[in-house]
Amino acid sequence: MGNLASVLKDHSETATHGIPRDKLSGNIVWTRASLKPSNGLVRLNAKAAAELDDVVRMLRDNPLPIEFLEPSMFRLDACRDLMDECRSTLENGVGFAIIDRLPMDKYSRLEAKAAYWILSQLLSRPVAQSWDGKVIYDVRDFGKAPGNGVRPDITNAEQNFHTDNSYNICPPDYVALLCLQTAKEGGVSSIVSFYTVLNEMLERRPDLVDRLFAPYLFDRQKEHAPDSPPVISHPMMQMDHGSILCRLSHRHVINGYKMAGIELDPVSEDALETLESIMREPEFIREFFFEPGQIQIVDNRRLGHRRSGFVDYEEEDKKRHLVRLWLRREGRRYYNG
Repeated sequence: MGNLASVLKDHSETATHGIPRDKLSGNIVWTRASLKPSNGLVRLNAKAAAELDDVVRMLRDNPLPIEFLEPSMFRLDACRDLMDECRSTLENGVGFAIIDRLPMDKYSRLEAKAAYWILSQLLSRPVAQSWDGKVIYDVRDFGKAPGNGVRPDITNAEQNFHTDNSYNICPPDYVALLCLQTAKEGGVSSIVSFYTVLNEMLERRPDLVDRLFAPYLFDRQKEHAPDSPPVISHPMMQMDHGSILCRLSHRHVINGYKMAGIELDPVSEDALETLESIMREPEFIREFFFEPGQIQIVDNRRLGHRRSGFVDYEEEDKKRHLVRLWLRREGRRYYNG
């Protein structure tokens, strides 16, 4: 079990500094009713599209592995402005952006991935998404059941609201997804603002808020060195550079305690389940019906996301297929940051 004793020692520590007592405000505090259809929508304008067309034409004549491509290799003034608009809505707006969209009728899937890779780098740095260093991650159903070592994103199972890589030291700032193919049925994406949910906690159950800012155990999904502990301990919410950093996965918390042989105490369980139940209330949820060529980028520190279960087509080339990137401004680019 690696250095589990040291993890459990850290797990016993508590912190109360900076825990909000008054309701949070700002554009990041939204509900389904308060959002306009245009909120977060960023159109791929003609100038940016023309620049990407030039990139694709150049790559057709001069192929390179996607990971070798850098924005400095191309003329991308309009694309930079486009991604500055995305950055503004992510940091100062509603916390998510939908880029609509790459022309899948003109680009092959590989060309679309290349354009997506270049655009994403204009926002932040792609980083490793697994301990073995995978940077570009295909989100597809590989026919496995979710569990320890099997991420839900490679299954067709319904997900709870979560933040990506909640079970790591240094989670990504942003999670980006490019849609290449939708499912036959289901697979609907949803997001929720943790700031809105925390406001509801402050109103309904203020007695449980402090517990969210104290450590929980998380299953690390076997994404660690062989001699490292299989669980990690950190709060679900904590102050970070003046903002609240949220790291949540209901399933990974439940599994983390099972793996450590520790039972969740009543207050810890009540805080976890109350948070979970509020996030599931329809009035706080924004749904997306992803279409091929669209790019979704979510602030992974302040918003949770999920995907409904889905049924795929039988044909391999019609199966649901998203491409994910994790973007992080600080730390090293390997998995642990």
